[in-house]
Amino acid sequence: EDPYVMVRSAELEGYCIDLLRALAEMLHFTYRLKVVGDGQYGAVSPSGNWTGMVGEILRQEADIAVAPLTVTSAREEVVSFTTPFLQTGIGILLRKDTVSQEMSFFHFLAPFSKETWTGLLFAYVLTCFCLFLVARLSPCEWNEPKNEENHFTLLNSLWFGAGALALQGGTPRPKALSVRVIAAVWWLFTLALLAAYIANFSALLSSSSEQLPLQTFEDLVKQRKLEFGTLEGSSTFYFFKNSKNPIHQMIYEYMDKRRDHVLVKTYQEAVQRVLESNYAFIGESISQDLAAARHCNLVRAPEVIGARGFGIATTQASPWTKKLSIAVLKLRESGDLDYLRNKWWESSCPPRSRDRWSPLQPQALGGLFLTLAVGLALGVIAAVVELSNRSRHAAGHAKKSCCSVFTEEMCTRLRIKENTRQSQETSGRANA
Repeated sequence: EDPYVMVRSAELEGYCIDLLRALAEMLHFTYRLKVVGDGQYGAVSPSGNWTGMVGEILRQEADIAVAPLTVTSAREEVVSFTTPFLQTGIGILLRKDTVSQEMSFFHFLAPFSKETWTGLLFAYVLTCFCLFLVARLSPCEWNEPKNEENHFTLLNSLWFGAGALALQGGTPRPKALSVRVIAAVWWLFTLALLAAYIANFSALLSSSSEQLPLQTFEDLVKQRKLEFGTLEGSSTFYFFKNSKNPIHQMIYEYMDKRRDHVLVKTYQEAVQRVLESNYAFIGESISQDLAAARHCNLVRAPEVIGARGFGIATTQASPWTKKLSIAVLKLRESGDLDYLRNKWWESSCPPRSRDRWSPLQPQALGGLFLTLAVGLALGVIAAVVELSNRSRHAAGHAKKSCCSVFTEEMCTRLRIKENTRQSQETSGRANA
């Protein structure tokens, strides 16, 4: 079985051949290779006899069996196994483009988390209110409140903030230093925010095509687009049959009801069916890794269940069992087993990104929000200072206290609509 044992130029090569050669060098034994006669790994026949490699070990036709031979309780009763040289399990093999990730109607909101959007909305409202307030307080923006019209009304301030968010600017144009400080900080805030949004949205679109929405066996059961099955009569099929897990029971019931349609005869047939149709194959994860290495449009889902191992089989009374187990452990500790794994499962496909995309959280933009808050505070302070200076000069001319003039100026600027209405009513009565 590829890549464990393969015939190349009338010679055998593969993972198991390299493993056997390494064990022979460590334990100083010679060996003669023989391919199992019936091509089976080993199972109990209807007559009660063992077939395949296990049968040849029992009949002493072979001393050891080196193959992807799964260690099971039934086999352990009749032969002895060494420490597993490869660990595997049950995984899901599917084609990358068979299950597309569903996009929500408001997918454009996904680059930012809900908390970030809430913070952005609060920052927008607060900034526009500060623009409105500072434009009223600053004498440079509004020199004569009783005679002039302030362009930074609340509606205009909201429009000014929205224009900055769209990088379009907006009117009215600020004249006072305090208003310009707030406008400049808001422009800086929106520029950095839009850059973060565009970058995260681009990453979201690319990761949506790379990340596999089908991650677990539960996801496989819930979806309706893919058919799924396994090798007929395999240990994987009986694993789901005997499992008490509700999800595993649902998988077994699905495969059992459609056994003529979803169960396959060979591993090669399973891979071909995954490549050509909307079919997911449930089988040995390590074999699926090989298929994904050979076919770049195939991928194995992350979840692996039913952990098991491949071991070397010997007779129960063999003195070689412990020696081989110790040698396998030494090969694992030295990294030789990892080297062989990488050698025979080497892939020419481009590496798949493992970084999971996630919405941008407020913590990532904390410095930006802090800068905006400092800018707003500076703008308000500058407006108060400008108004104080004006009040000081006005108090000198009117021979009043600076505090009283400052208070009158602030009340006049914050209640300008009422004053305007009163002046209009007074002029109207005079004309009448």
